[in-house]
Amino acid sequence: MHTIRSVVRAFAVATLAVVPFVAVGADPPAHPTKIGIIGSGRIGGTLGELWAKAGYDVMFSSLDLEHDKQLAAKTHAKAGTPAQAASFGEVLLVSVPYPALAQIGNDYESSIKGKVVLDTSNPIQSRDGDMAIAAREKGTGVASAQLLKGAKLVRAFNSVGYAKLQSENHREGERIAIPLAADDKHALEVAVRLVTDAGFEPVVVGGLSTAKTFDVGTPVFGKALTAAELRKALGIDK
Repeated sequence: MHTIRSVVRAFAVATLAVVPFVAVGADPPAHPTKIGIIGSGRIGGTLGELWAKAGYDVMFSSLDLEHDKQLAAKTHAKAGTPAQAASFGEVLLVSVPYPALAQIGNDYESSIKGKVVLDTSNPIQSRDGDMAIAAREKGTGVASAQLLKGAKLVRAFNSVGYAKLQSENHREGERIAIPLAADDKHALEVAVRLVTDAGFEPVVVGGLSTAKTFDVGTPVFGKALTAAELRKALGIDK
C-alpha cells in the first residue's frame, strides 16, 4: 500500500503530457481528454464545470437533458443521455442515488468495462433503505465495485459537500483535500490528476476497502479538511 501511495504522490507533483486515448481494456490514459458525467446534479454538475474550464472535453448527462444542455452551454461542453456519456468518456464520473449504480452497471457494462470510473455516490439509509445498510457494512469501495463490474473504480468526491466544491476550488493556501480509494494504480493516477485540475488536493487513502474510512457516518464525512487535517484524522503517514 505504501508503494502505491508513494507512486501516486510523486505523480501528483509531476508535469504530465497529454497522451492519446487507448482502447478499452488497456491502461487508461494518464491525462484523459474526454470525461463523461453520469448524473450531472450538484456534485456531477459542479465537477463537470470545473473540468470543462480546465480544458477537458466534458459530456453532461442525467434524466433531464434540458438541464444538461444548460450546463453544457455555460462551459462549451456537451450534453447527452447517460448511455452516450458512458460511451463518450475516456473516464467517467458517476454521481447518482446509490440504488441507481446497479442499473448503470447493468445497462452500460460494455461501455464502462476497463474504464476509470470515479464514484461519488453515497448510500443513505433514509433514502435508499436496507441496501444502504448493506453497502455501508461492506464499505462503499467494495460495494460499488460489485455493482460497477469491470470498471477501474475510484471512490472520490463523496465526502465533501457540493457547496464547498463550488466555493473553495483553486483557493489560495492549503486546498481542500479529496480522499481517494482504489485498487488500480493507473486509476489512482488519473484520479489524482483530475482532483488536482479541479482545484483540490488529492489524498490517497488506500485500496477500495479503505473507502469505508470516509463513508457516510465517519468522522471526516461532510467536512472540508486540508490534506494535513485529513491525514491526521485518518492516521495516514505523510
